[in-house]
Amino acid sequence: MSTVRVLHTADWHVGKSLKGLSRLDEQERVLREIVRITREQEVDAVLVAGDLYDSAAPSAAAQRLVVRTLMALARTEAQVVVIAGNHDHAATFDAYRPFAGAAGVTLVGSVRTAETGGLVEFTSRGGERATVAVLPFLFQRYAVRAAELVAQSPAENTSTYDQHVRSLVRALTAGFRTDAVNLVMAHLTVLGGAFGGGERAAQSIFEYSVPAAVFPTDAHYVALGHLHRRQALAAPMPVHYSGAPLAVDFGEQDNTSAVLLVEATPTTPARVTDIPITAGRRLRTVHGTVAELAGMSGALGDDLLRVVVRERARAGLREDVTELLPNALEVRIDPEFAASVTGSRPSSGGADRSPGELFHEYLGTRAVDDRRVEELFARLHDRVGELSLGTVEGA
Repeated sequence: MSTVRVLHTADWHVGKSLKGLSRLDEQERVLREIVRITREQEVDAVLVAGDLYDSAAPSAAAQRLVVRTLMALARTEAQVVVIAGNHDHAATFDAYRPFAGAAGVTLVGSVRTAETGGLVEFTSRGGERATVAVLPFLFQRYAVRAAELVAQSPAENTSTYDQHVRSLVRALTAGFRTDAVNLVMAHLTVLGGAFGGGERAAQSIFEYSVPAAVFPTDAHYVALGHLHRRQALAAPMPVHYSGAPLAVDFGEQDNTSAVLLVEATPTTPARVTDIPITAGRRLRTVHGTVAELAGMSGALGDDLLRVVVRERARAGLREDVTELLPNALEVRIDPEFAASVTGSRPSSGGADRSPGELFHEYLGTRAVDDRRVEELFARLHDRVGELSLGTVEGA
């Protein structure tokens, strides 16, 4: 009896930028690494568990990269099975399903019955049978009738969504065979899962959560997408999130980037091996004064940075930081050094004080202590006065 070998990946989020920086080149390197791993491991199937794109309307460049990657995966002779996530446009996936199928890629955008494509079957290189029950992301508005949303409480809506998912999984997995490796692939939130940091929260919590008990105990492996953190969940069968292969935001900077090699036979549970993804740039948050940041600049390499400055705000601070750390995408003031938000009106005696004095007091309420800002204000005030005077004289 030979082993069925499957590669599990999800949450590519191609087209996602970070603080205005396009990461398409970086995403391309990550996807090339996934293709290389697929080829080297000689897997029988690649399961992509949703969120290939970051947007339901991806750019042409993002689409080209995803299409090239899927075709490259298919050329490894692996079965490629892809479902839509909440960031993807399900109808577009379904529209391109015939073209993708001709290229050896199974695209599933919307929920299907087992008879119409919700149960995908393939044969491994060694001749073993395998089945994959696929469940793309299911929006609550499609799972719960509008009348129920109005009439029911949030807890009741959650229960209704849970029951819909249970019934769908039950119907899709009814065709599981004892002489095959049975797999489930879904894009959803399972209770007990830890968030990765960059998920779309409104479609990840409460009404969109289900327990691991929705999956059948005769499943050899459950491949999940949606939560970006690599993790295994407590369940009677192996239930795993592969996590995102590239951290999409600084909230994910400590996550592990990997794809999962899954090996199983009809009579043995899955064995899961993490294969690290190393092509992406590291995201890192650094803290310090400008002088301290200057001292650490040589050790940060090509990392993309979020910088927390331990100094009071002043004019030119961001420019000073980015000159020292060109990869700083975000610069913020440490809360310890930020001024508390107070009113901007002068404390007293405003009518008897000059505009420069009032502006100096305002800067104090914002923890800005920079003579250059006050000089710029004075020059601007003088210029406005000159223009006003010229208008009056020319009237």
